Amino acid sequence: MIPLLFEDGEALVIDKPAGLPVDRPRAGGQSLADHLEDLRLGFQRDPAAVHRLDTDTSGCLLLARNPKALVRFSRAFEERSVEKRYLGILAGEVTEDEGTVALSLSKISSAEKGWRMIAAKKGKPAVTHWRRLAVAGGRTLVEFRPETGRTHQIRIHALAGLGVPLAGDPVYGDRRSGPRTMLHAAGLIVPRAAKTPIEARSPLPPDFAQLGFSDG
Repeated sequence: MIPLLFEDGEALVIDKPAGLPVDRPRAGGQSLADHLEDLRLGFQRDPAAVHRLDTDTSGCLLLARNPKALVRFSRAFEERSVEKRYLGILAGEVTEDEGTVALSLSKISSAEKGWRMIAAKKGKPAVTHWRRLAVAGGRTLVEFRPETGRTHQIRIHALAGLGVPLAGDPVYGDRRSGPRTMLHAAGLIVPRAAKTPIEARSPLPPDFAQLGFSDG
């Protein structure tokens, strides 16, 4: 059973493990869909993922337990009213304490490398606030608070904005620099008009400790 970080009548927040795709891969294999029946928890229908995390990204993933909730939560993400906190390990040291990366992103593809995102003036606007938390073993632990939710946003903003890719990133960095793309969805706050906000926090996963960083 995937660990639960929040549960009520209309929402679940699960602690998604690294390596589990949200959507079924084209080549087949395990995905979140294989766990949805267990995540019904007494309800008649499967919960539905409101947003997406990359396969390698661990941490807070919001699921809606009914169609009306799915619409409302999706709108909250679109309106940028959801607070998202990520922790990432960069494959190098960053000297500045904090800042904001505002680089528009665009998707490109090639026969050799497949598709990827790039920073491009004519792309979709993307904004990420960041703060350096710790340095260990030549790597940097950074807190990211994205305003927008573009595909691969933090991964590109780390590389193009901070000049250092996430450790282990096979697309924008060096796969050998970490056990996976070292990005963790550590916190999520979703406002609700008639109820208290959905709040969830995911503890730092063990592979972050393997690279010398602790939770808190």
